Amino acid sequence: MAGLRLGPVLRYADGSTATVWIESSRPCAAEVRCADGASGTADTFQVAGHHYALVQVTGLTAGTATAYEVFLDGARVWPAPDSRFPPSEIRTPAAVGADGDGAEVRVAFGSCRWAAPPAGGHDPVGPDALDSLAARLAADPAAERPDVLLLLGDQVYADEVSDATRERIAARRGLTDPPGAEVADFEEYTWLYYESWLDPEVRWLLSTVPSCMVFDDHDVIDDWNTSASWLADMRATPWWRERLQSGLMSYWVHQHLGNLSPAELATDPLYAAVREAPDGTDALRAFACRADADPASVRWSYRRDFGRVRLLMVDSRAARVLDEDERSMLGAGESSWLREQALDGPGSFDHLLIGTSLPWLLPHLVHDAEEWDAALCRGERGARWARIGEKVRRGADLEHWAAFPRSFAALAELIAETGTGTSAPASVLVLSGDVHHAYVAEPYWHEGGGPDARVLQLTCSPVHNSVPLSIRVGFRFGWSAVARALGRRLRRHGRCPRPPVGWRKKGGPWFGNQLMFLTLRGRSARLRLEQAQDDGSLTAVREADLTS
Repeated sequence: MAGLRLGPVLRYADGSTATVWIESSRPCAAEVRCADGASGTADTFQVAGHHYALVQVTGLTAGTATAYEVFLDGARVWPAPDSRFPPSEIRTPAAVGADGDGAEVRVAFGSCRWAAPPAGGHDPVGPDALDSLAARLAADPAAERPDVLLLLGDQVYADEVSDATRERIAARRGLTDPPGAEVADFEEYTWLYYESWLDPEVRWLLSTVPSCMVFDDHDVIDDWNTSASWLADMRATPWWRERLQSGLMSYWVHQHLGNLSPAELATDPLYAAVREAPDGTDALRAFACRADADPASVRWSYRRDFGRVRLLMVDSRAARVLDEDERSMLGAGESSWLREQALDGPGSFDHLLIGTSLPWLLPHLVHDAEEWDAALCRGERGARWARIGEKVRRGADLEHWAAFPRSFAALAELIAETGTGTSAPASVLVLSGDVHHAYVAEPYWHEGGGPDARVLQLTCSPVHNSVPLSIRVGFRFGWSAVARALGRRLRRHGRCPRPPVGWRKKGGPWFGNQLMFLTLRGRSARLRLEQAQDDGSLTAVREADLTS
């Protein structure tokens, strides 16, 4: 009899369809049955000895909520008989009215969730914000809940494993040979997802709130794709090839598939090949090899529309061009895609959300240091300074948008173009994580007065991770007047031109395990930042009207 090993995870949901992801213990037919009669079935596909299915549920009614159950080969496996949580539901958005008016859209987002279970009841990194959100929703099913949860990177930590995973690695292959106490292959990646998604609160939360995901560096390794020389050094190691391919394979299975709409899945050749093969491992591995050899051959970025709200989730890791003379956060194809999606259907959306795991706008000193270092590395001060710059870049993790100055400027230009004119959205909000604290920053354009839309950088991290004292001190200092003066000196030394935008901190920095919530309705947008407390609750520490 097939068992449910992982899931269900509710991913895509629109007014009539939804997708539900599961992993089973053996090949089987997976079925989702809803209380209102909607349903869907899918046969499992196999990758590296594991069995997965993405069930498309059809027949849903817009603007409703319906409980659902999961069956494997006709036997009910979800909800568990002893579940202490309310029934999992699929909530569909209301249809956009004839006048173009859309229903309220609620978005929760954050990044960086280290999922190691607490030892002896003590959690060394503090309460988990996703656990706290799940507890609140479970305690009051009628409470306001997100329409979508955006997880902006570092869903798993391949390079920082828990004690339990370390023990499993030691028992399987030992810790002597590289990569030691880090995951090495697809099988060990699955352990990370079990550890993260089998957390009871998180498992229920992901079963009942639709989610969109994108990777960041720790999903593969810290500082993934920092520079061309970094990548050359990694490729020279005997373990990197398997690590990267396994990371991409596991990401495709666990995260990327669910990001796609049913229409996109229907035309995806890899999805068809994996499902049609008795064992899809070879097809998926060949895809990962191509993605490693030619990042431009794969697009991990995607678009989702929620009524009058458009989300563009941007891959700011695998899509990089690392050659120093052509260095770019996004390749040419990726940049063109982002531009096309942002400018598609002017006037058809009221809010544009750009999800990128790495903040576009950083504290001023951090930005200036990254742009200065990028100038050194491309040879502005000669070969000796270029060598120093590369060492600094790797040691200080200087690889955000600011470290790709042309990409930084191109994004500023695209935001200004999208946000200008009579059909411009009310807001363009850049949603990010990575930096283990939260803040709000607002850009201003040096020339031309800037766009008509309200533009903000909203950064929220971590969901569940440590916040060392060095981060607290460094990022607070990074916004100060003294830091800005120091940054100007670095820019002069690096012969850096003035960036096209300046920016002001509008809130923060805030430190703790936390989530940001956006409420978008018509042309209005409201922000709420909530932090997890030791008693398991979430407490609001900042609320603001973003479009007034």
